[in-house]
Amino acid sequence: MNCGYVALIGRPNVGKSTLMNHLLGQKISITSRKPQTTRHRILGINTTEEGQAIYLDTPGMHSNEKHALNRYLNRTADTTLAGVDLVVWLIDRPIWHEYDEVIFNKLESAGLPVILVLNKIDRLKNKDDLLSFFAEAQKKFPFQQMVPVSALKGQNLQQLQLAIMGLLPENDLIYPEDQITDRSERFLAAEIVREKLTRQLGDELPYALTVEIEKYEDQVNIAKIYAIIWVERSSQKSIVIGKQGDRLKKVGTDARKDIEKLIDKKAYLQLWVKVKKGWSDNERALQSLGFND
Repeated sequence: MNCGYVALIGRPNVGKSTLMNHLLGQKISITSRKPQTTRHRILGINTTEEGQAIYLDTPGMHSNEKHALNRYLNRTADTTLAGVDLVVWLIDRPIWHEYDEVIFNKLESAGLPVILVLNKIDRLKNKDDLLSFFAEAQKKFPFQQMVPVSALKGQNLQQLQLAIMGLLPENDLIYPEDQITDRSERFLAAEIVREKLTRQLGDELPYALTVEIEKYEDQVNIAKIYAIIWVERSSQKSIVIGKQGDRLKKVGTDARKDIEKLIDKKAYLQLWVKVKKGWSDNERALQSLGFND
């Protein structure tokens, strides 16, 4: 069988997490319209009759390294290229950006086979742009395959899966057939809470908060989860809580429903909002909050 590791890379918000979720047929990575929603390297395992593709969803590669968190995100994305068998590079429109040259250099240094994926083709008005873009792309880099898809609409994903499987080495299965990720339910619960916060809040605040599971009690018929939402300033705390606690209540309700789908049983979710000043620009604080991929 063909089996190996596949790194999903690209700039922020091009649809890497959405693509992995659709390839797996199950939601593992959280998604939102805001860039840098993915902060950790998320592993998703897809086992078929042809073999096993082990996807690594990564934070978006970007040039902004203003804070320790930004530097961590870039390191996580870069180190994912070490030890994989194949790279899938996502872009979301048929144009090149300035930072794409940096990605080209990273790929040349890695020396790995690369599939170029143009995502969000359902938004593409002129299909001729697609052909000319792929012709230009082949001159820039020796891509093994170039595949247009819409991850959200599920277009051309079977073609992409066949292309990926065909480029993976022959190997025994690395993970059991029924395993879909290496992340714990505790980790996934924290990510679900953060997703609901990211979707509820304005453009800036999601980058100033993180979620930590203080206690996770997995009982027979119910999971009891106690989570802390960390923000950087007291003024942000009141925004997260909302008027008379309405925003926090909505976040908790939406998150609990998704957690129950994930663990296939009832969940009790308790949320607190606390302040940890400057956590996103403090390497030690990042370590203590689980940023240690």
